Amino acid sequence: MRDLGIETWLMHGSLLGWWWNKQIMPWDSDVDVQLTEPSIYFLATYYNMSVFYFKTPRLPAGRKYMLEVNPNFANRDRSDWMNVIDARWIDTDSGLFIDITAARYNLTHPAGEGMMSCKDGHEFRDTYIFPLRDTIFEGTAAKVPYRYKELLMKEYGDWALTGKEYENHVFDEVKMEWVPKKLTAQ
Repeated sequence: MRDLGIETWLMHGSLLGWWWNKQIMPWDSDVDVQLTEPSIYFLATYYNMSVFYFKTPRLPAGRKYMLEVNPNFANRDRSDWMNVIDARWIDTDSGLFIDITAARYNLTHPAGEGMMSCKDGHEFRDTYIFPLRDTIFEGTAAKVPYRYKELLMKEYGDWALTGKEYENHVFDEVKMEWVPKKLTAQ
């Protein structure tokens, strides 16, 4: 996205993984990022169904990724729960993907100017997102919302930022990673 001039940021489970140890949670099956509504229109117009080739230190031979923009990306309505994801980066070898959702300004929101929302029902003020913060996620440069902690607490509750047991995993503070719970003898 950086190569295309599109600013994206981590959200949802990926932002929570970043909070804990800057990695994907072991039980999460995808990565979640957001971008602005003008950015999704730009991608749909110029890059939909394009295939991109990237080499990284972890993948020295490189990989191909396809950008697929949902034909329903322009629909701002929240009633279509089958189309809350606006686009995906898809690894053409494995099929794994990155979910992309657009954060849109809601000009009629009762809370007034600066309110943004996405089709999955999340709402937030733009000052919670911007200015974005530079960081590292899974060893790669990334961005996170300015008020990430407040966003995470609103979406998951305070417990998600302090609870060290979840999905049969325990957070090991020495290793700084989620490790599977040991099976106990019965």
